[in-house]
Amino acid sequence: MAGALEFEKPVLELKKKITELKEYTKNTDVDFTDEIEKLEARLEKLEREIYENIKPWDRVQIARHPERPTTLDYISRLFDDFFECHGDRTFGDDEAIVGGIAKFNGLPVTVIGHQRGKDTKENIRRNFGMPHPEGYRKALRLMKQADKFKRPIICFIDTKGAYPGKAAEERGQSEAIARNLFEMAGLKVPVVCIVIGEGGSGGALALGVGNHIHMLENSTYSVISPEGAASILWKDASLARKAAETMKITAPDLKELGLIDEIIPETKGGAHKDVDGQAKEIEAVLKKSFKELCSLSAEELVEHRYKKYKMIGQYSFFNEYIGVN
Repeated sequence: MAGALEFEKPVLELKKKITELKEYTKNTDVDFTDEIEKLEARLEKLEREIYENIKPWDRVQIARHPERPTTLDYISRLFDDFFECHGDRTFGDDEAIVGGIAKFNGLPVTVIGHQRGKDTKENIRRNFGMPHPEGYRKALRLMKQADKFKRPIICFIDTKGAYPGKAAEERGQSEAIARNLFEMAGLKVPVVCIVIGEGGSGGALALGVGNHIHMLENSTYSVISPEGAASILWKDASLARKAAETMKITAPDLKELGLIDEIIPETKGGAHKDVDGQAKEIEAVLKKSFKELCSLSAEELVEHRYKKYKMIGQYSFFNEYIGVN
């Protein structure tokens, strides 16, 4: 059961047993039809129990699944005539972020997203989806271009976080992320962000200032990884499961808190089980977002973004805090 996650192993073991019985019945005179029907009924019940009650840590594991679809997987299925653009015009080209121009149902758009590798060699080339500052500057260059030519922007978020290495810090990692946050807030075109895997810290936020923010059902969005949080809070990274439950990092939690707009359903067990079907779910949400956002003026789009972030969380003004009317 290569690629199987721990929580779904009972389902896969039962499926394997059903397949073996069907094959045995097919190749012999022994009829196991009744037993197969009972096992299939048991399988249906087991799948319902497991997949309808997925724990936060299980969702973390699904979001990190090595076969989980990446930005380029969705680009090839959702967009026509994608033309990838490279480089930040300052230092170089960071392959941990891909971006370019494409058409979405005939509408010219700019598409940007984090990009992981599918194997060790590609992961090394793409730095495991952890961008350097030139990656964020490339993304910003494409966003400013989209703003100039009035193209809607779609951002796919999927990173453990921005690369924390010495070279990245020397080239201005923090400034690059902060600049993206600042500039994205004022873009005069629709910006739709979709968390498709892990959304980690400032590395995710640098592509995450949008009019609409959606999340795949089994993706995560957090200020720090569960392992990192456990190390800080309890000095023990092995308590990551507990941290995942405490941090409220899953799509249902963030929808309840008002941080995201819509949860995009996934196939049972995760998007990697049916990439084409998952792309269709994303397409439906994008159509809905553009139908709402493309009717707004440039000023209304900026105001929409401002109000969205203003409404997140609970706060009190200083005068209220000190008791001044």
